[in-house]
Amino acid sequence: MIRVLLTHDPFMLENFYGERALFGVKESADVRLNETGHVLDTPKLIELAQGCDAVVLDRNTPAEAAFFDACPGLIAAHRCAVDIRNIDVDAASRNGVLVTNASPGFVDAVVELTLGLMIDQGRAVSAYANAYHRGETPPASMGMQLSGGTAGIIGYGEIGQRLADVLGFLGMNVLVNDPYKKVANPAFRQVALPELLGASDFTICLAVANTETENLIGDAAFAAMKQGAYFINISRGNLVDEAALECALTSGTLRGAAMDVGRADDQKPSPRLAALPNVTATPHIGGQTPAAAESQAMETVRQVRAVAERRIPHNAVNLDRAARFSAHLAGSR
Repeated sequence: MIRVLLTHDPFMLENFYGERALFGVKESADVRLNETGHVLDTPKLIELAQGCDAVVLDRNTPAEAAFFDACPGLIAAHRCAVDIRNIDVDAASRNGVLVTNASPGFVDAVVELTLGLMIDQGRAVSAYANAYHRGETPPASMGMQLSGGTAGIIGYGEIGQRLADVLGFLGMNVLVNDPYKKVANPAFRQVALPELLGASDFTICLAVANTETENLIGDAAFAAMKQGAYFINISRGNLVDEAALECALTSGTLRGAAMDVGRADDQKPSPRLAALPNVTATPHIGGQTPAAAESQAMETVRQVRAVAERRIPHNAVNLDRAARFSAHLAGSR
């Protein structure tokens, strides 16, 4: 039986990994738990991983080059999240370690939150609620109706496609910009980014976060947006130039913005932006529903089982460079 380190601290283990997934891993492996009570830094991760064949990494635990270099017995590292930017895949590959990630089992959860943020912004739900909480009786004003409005979706991955379907069903005109995807649904129009920005009542950022999209939405993009539009960022904070966003919000270029992500710790919205009166911010909760969390946790269970049974797991990121794992598959290790 292989030995696996599960890095989730007790809170994450209970609330994000769950008993069902833990039981599933224990069926295939001898499990070592993180009982430190906090997120593991690299020295502690190295210490706990000694003697382990695989590690299941929570979203907050980085796997740096030093970790892979110091764990000669490791054959696989399973990321319990889609994003693997804090895993040094090159270092893992140099050491022959297989890296896997999770599929986006949170698609519906993120789409629902996006829809809620759009309604909140367009109808000033949070502003009204906060006024009533303060004991005030706020004056009513006209809001933005989704039906008949135009939504611009930047990034047409699984979430973008599902969101387009939902918004189209609600009667919105849907524009899409993604240079790497083809929009097959004739109800949606694929356009260049400047056209999308200039025509959208709601611009929704769902692009993949990488070096190409760093600060994709900056001064030029906000200047091109429709006057009085709303901006929704549900992807990653590094896609947005925060100084440019603050300027657009305080100058009146944007009527408002909502965000579930930002450049603060754990990819949460930056407090300075979140404090603005025309901003609705949530602390990176897009995928935080029991169904979404269990979907990703159970995927790591299947990945661990595959490794234990000398099979190639789903979502192998670097299979062609994982020599140590390949030796494990061949039974020569």
